[in-house]
Amino acid sequence: MLKLHNSLTNKKEEFKEINKGFVKMYTCGPTVYYYQHIGNMRAYVFMDSLRRVLKYNGYNIKGVMNVTDVGHLTSDEDSGEDKMLLASKRENKTPEEIAKYYADIFFNDLKKLNIDVPENITYATKFIPQMIEFIKGLEEKGYTYKIDDGIYFDVQKFPSYGQLSHKDLEKTGNARIEENLNKHHPFDFALWKFVAPNHIMKWDSPWGVGCPGWHIECSAMGKALLGDRFDIHTGGIDHKTVHHEDEIAQNDALAGHRVVNTWLHNEFLLVDGGKMSKSLGNIYTLSDLEKKGFSSMDFKYFCLNSHYSKKLNFTFEGLKASSNGYKNLKNLLKEHKFGVAKISKEELDKYENEFLDAINDDLNIPLAIGVIFTMLKNFDKSQDVYNLVLKFDKALGLELDKDIEKKEHIPSEILNLADLRLIARQNKDYKKSDELRDKINDLGYMIKDTKDGYEITKMS
Repeated sequence: MLKLHNSLTNKKEEFKEINKGFVKMYTCGPTVYYYQHIGNMRAYVFMDSLRRVLKYNGYNIKGVMNVTDVGHLTSDEDSGEDKMLLASKRENKTPEEIAKYYADIFFNDLKKLNIDVPENITYATKFIPQMIEFIKGLEEKGYTYKIDDGIYFDVQKFPSYGQLSHKDLEKTGNARIEENLNKHHPFDFALWKFVAPNHIMKWDSPWGVGCPGWHIECSAMGKALLGDRFDIHTGGIDHKTVHHEDEIAQNDALAGHRVVNTWLHNEFLLVDGGKMSKSLGNIYTLSDLEKKGFSSMDFKYFCLNSHYSKKLNFTFEGLKASSNGYKNLKNLLKEHKFGVAKISKEELDKYENEFLDAINDDLNIPLAIGVIFTMLKNFDKSQDVYNLVLKFDKALGLELDKDIEKKEHIPSEILNLADLRLIARQNKDYKKSDELRDKINDLGYMIKDTKDGYEITKMS
């Protein structure tokens, strides 16, 4: 039974899909104005774990992940400049060139991390008509108003506003100093922002030339591809108090009911105990880690050894320890690849159940990795163990079999003779053992005895 911690109820709940065996899931994707740092990438490692665990449990997934290429201002509270326009000025490129360049790098990083990518990747600029229709629907229901700089959502008309972040509409002390004083309430947020005629990213709308607010993008794309009821929405904890709170208001106001059943958030990745900051020079990308001799999979293993809901402190000493642990895990597995010990189904089932219980307990991947280590160390070298760990790796995505020495295919006839010879040796029937070895040699193969069984190679 899969249990997940729902941020909306702040409880660990049994996961119950809307449609049997099928999960509709939305993930907040990147704003492609710059390189995604390792703090950003933790969110996609978490997304990967969730998708893999769902599939391990037999679910089919229809996933959506947005790519924000317009509308994300430097402040989540609708102030500042559009991040894409800032990047365009900084690099003297068009917003489209900026988006393509950094999106390509992002998706290459996902590939390096062996991330299970959602089935639908949506670019905000491709869904402007759907965003306009969404806003029109909210307008018809009386949730919007117009002021000098755009169309806004009136949170006071949505009584359950604050249900995710526990904001209190009566307490606005957290509102930013530069808030637009024309807004009806400091927590009101932009659905459509007006822009000047010479603005390089603009679209016509019923309210005037402008561009969408950041929050409306995810709501419109989610509705377009997943409908007005879906199972899961994921994102980083930094999205919880503003972006996701505003999504819930838009979604539920338009639909007239709860749209997303389960909200899941991964915690921050800290660096040396603090937040990442350009001014401190402690923002790292996967490429930066590679330049220091680490692989992307070292970083993924580092992330998976801490629960997604816990803050994770990144240090290079910690990454080095994880890199060694990852290598140790793969080496232990490698020893089992050609092992001949036979493990009973009951013993294997015990570990498989322990592994499943771990990943189904709100994605307790650290515990699941511990189950694997215990199994690898407790059993004699066995292909049965090797194959079971590879099955487990479908839920982890750690590429545990990658770079394990590839050996030529050994015919079953030779393997059968080798097994008979091993039994003869164990019974101290050395005459029969020698006869079987000679027969194996005559068939063109060499057999070498090892402490865990034997190794076979084809004669050149």
